[in-house]
Amino acid sequence: MNKLFSPLKIRGIELKNRIAVSPMCQYSSLNGMPTDWHLVHLGSRAIGGAALVMQEATAVSPEGRISSDDAGIWSDEHSEAYKRITSFIKSQNSVPGIQLAHAGRKASTYSPWKGNGEVKPEEGGWQTYSPSAVPFAKDYPNPKEMSKEDIEKVINEFRIAADRSLKAGFMLIELHMAHGYLVHEFLSPLSNKRKDIYGGSFENRCRFALEITSSVREVIPADFPLFARISSSDWVENGWDIEQSIKLAVKLKDKGVDLIDCSSGGNVTGAVIPAGPGYQIPFSVRIKKEANILTGGVGMITSPQQADQIIRTGEADLVLLAREMLRDPYWSLHAAKALNVDLEWPNQYLRAK
Repeated sequence: MNKLFSPLKIRGIELKNRIAVSPMCQYSSLNGMPTDWHLVHLGSRAIGGAALVMQEATAVSPEGRISSDDAGIWSDEHSEAYKRITSFIKSQNSVPGIQLAHAGRKASTYSPWKGNGEVKPEEGGWQTYSPSAVPFAKDYPNPKEMSKEDIEKVINEFRIAADRSLKAGFMLIELHMAHGYLVHEFLSPLSNKRKDIYGGSFENRCRFALEITSSVREVIPADFPLFARISSSDWVENGWDIEQSIKLAVKLKDKGVDLIDCSSGGNVTGAVIPAGPGYQIPFSVRIKKEANILTGGVGMITSPQQADQIIRTGEADLVLLAREMLRDPYWSLHAAKALNVDLEWPNQYLRAK
C-alpha cells in the first residue's frame, strides 16, 4: 500500500496527499508584487495534483528581499495582489501556503541570471542587517549589526506579514529560518557573535526565532497551520548542527509550530555538503523522532517510489519537491500513475488521463 497519496490533517486543514511544492524563488516580482508568472507557475502545480503549493520566500520588508526581483508582502496592496493566486490554487483542491522571510546579510544581491554578489546602493542596492557586522562572503554587502530596536521591528514585520497573509487567502504559513538568511544567522554561532541576550548561548541564539514564532502565532487562528524551515546543519565544524536543531524543534513546537521543514546549509561559504538523493532525510528522521513533531523531507527527492518510501517508512510526514517540480508541474499526477493510484484529474485534462 502506498502512503504518498494518503491525507494528512494538520490543525484545521487536511492535505489530500503528502506532496508539497517547495518554496522556490522566481526572481520575477515587480516591487515585491506577484505577476502573471506567479499565477501560472503556482497554478500549474496545483493543477498538477500537489496537495500544498508554497509561495516562494516572501519578504516581510523591502530590505528583507534577497534581490530587488524578490516577492514581498509588506503592504496591503501586496496582500490584495496574491488573492487571485490563492483563489485559483484553492479551486484546484490544493492548499496555498506562503513562506515568510527576511534575507538578512544575504540581501541586496543580484538575481541569479543578472550577476553575482552585492548590488551597490548606486545601482539600487540597500543597507543589509544581521545579528553581527560580518558579511556572508567577500563579494556580499557589509551588514549593519542589528540593535534591539531593529530586532523588535523585524519581529513586528513578521507579525504584520502573517496577518496580511491571512487576508491574502493563504491557508498555511512557513517561517524561513534556514539557508543563511536572517533567522538562521541568529541561530548559528558562526554568524552570531553578539554579547547580549540574542547571542552566545544556545538559548540566546534561539531567542529571535522563538519571538518571531510567538508573535506570528498570536495573530493567526488556532486552527491555522504553522511550519518552520530550518537548516538542520551548517555542515561545518562548530556550527549549527542536528543536535541543536532537535532542541530548537522542541522549543518551536512549544510555541505553536506544527511541522519542521528539514533543509540544511547556506550560512557559510566552503561548506562540504554531501548532496545526493534524499541526503537531508536523516535530519527529518531524527527531528521527527526525538522532538516528537511532524517533519517535511526535502532535497533531491525525484521518483514516486523514493517519495512514497519516505512517507511509508515514517522518515517524514510530507515531501517537498523543488527542482523536480520545475521539471514537471504534473509530477503528482504522473506519480499517482506510477504507484497505481487513481488520482482525480482536472476535467479539462481527462482526455489525457
